[in-house]
Amino acid sequence: MKKRITGILLAAALSFSLFTGCSAGSDGKDSENTDLAQTEQTADENREEADKTEKELTEVTLNEVAHSIFYAPMYVAIEEGYFEDEGIALDLVCGFGADKTMTAVISGEAEIGFMGSEASIYTYAEGATDYVVNFAQLTQRAGNFLVAREEMPDFKWEDLKGHLVLGGRKGGMPEMVFEYILKQNGIDPGTDLEINQNIDFGSTAAAFAENQGDFTVEFEPGATSLESEGKGYVVASLGEDSGYVPYTAFSAKQSYIEENPDVIQGFTNALQKGMDYVQAHTPEEIAEIIEPQFPETDLATITTIVTRYYNQDTWKSDLIFEESSFDLLQDILESAGELEERVPYEDLVTTEFAEAAAK
Repeated sequence: MKKRITGILLAAALSFSLFTGCSAGSDGKDSENTDLAQTEQTADENREEADKTEKELTEVTLNEVAHSIFYAPMYVAIEEGYFEDEGIALDLVCGFGADKTMTAVISGEAEIGFMGSEASIYTYAEGATDYVVNFAQLTQRAGNFLVAREEMPDFKWEDLKGHLVLGGRKGGMPEMVFEYILKQNGIDPGTDLEINQNIDFGSTAAAFAENQGDFTVEFEPGATSLESEGKGYVVASLGEDSGYVPYTAFSAKQSYIEENPDVIQGFTNALQKGMDYVQAHTPEEIAEIIEPQFPETDLATITTIVTRYYNQDTWKSDLIFEESSFDLLQDILESAGELEERVPYEDLVTTEFAEAAAK
């Protein structure tokens, strides 16, 4: 009897052990299933968050005055994805002239304009109510060069006397800076030489190559192209000889800035990252980054142009548009006879976004 009871108890114990073992196996599967479900849920949530983030990018149209290697830090910011990092989906459009770029901003066709700051002064002086305000300065030197038909290692500005020079549009920064340099060197632009201002922007290099003029004032890649073809030689840099000039800046209508301060701050932050990259890298590295922006120009030429701008300290380390620079700009406008009355710096320039981005 005792043996029988013992056997029954042993069988019961074995049954209980097997039962609990099966239960443990079932719990493990349930746990694995739960973990798998949680992983899938997390993946779905991440995808939803990524989609949501992509959808939340703010579309901003930027109208640039010209597409030029002169503006390298901006293209670095585009190619490195800095604008997306700041929540901006950027649409870059070329206006081909400050007047056209300004028209696009005033009309609302573009939220932000990139051009010479003189355009904002003109519209303000004309009495615009919702005028355009500059919030970030990109370049601090003129970006054009004087090209001659022969090498002139000892060139002096007085060498232009009695010659025909292919210049820029009246009232535009390239022409005004050129005339400002002439006057600083005691040369009267109206009597000491002849300046042809009737050729469209971007067409002067071709005209010079066809033997028009004795000298030409060229942006890149025009200057380098003429040199590579053996049809011209850079003899002077207007950027070096004019000093630090607020040549180009980003601007938007006063109302847009007031209504969208976060967008303007994010835009400025992205630009500052581009400025930081340029300050910390070599011309060769910069050229490689911006190469996709200039598919019709080979990397060697891009590198040559970037190096030329790099060596003349073209780009600021920050985007702050200082009052002294604005005063110099108005000096140049007055010297060119394009400004009847000076306009207030505090109305046309805000530095809060650039200052925040530089911190």
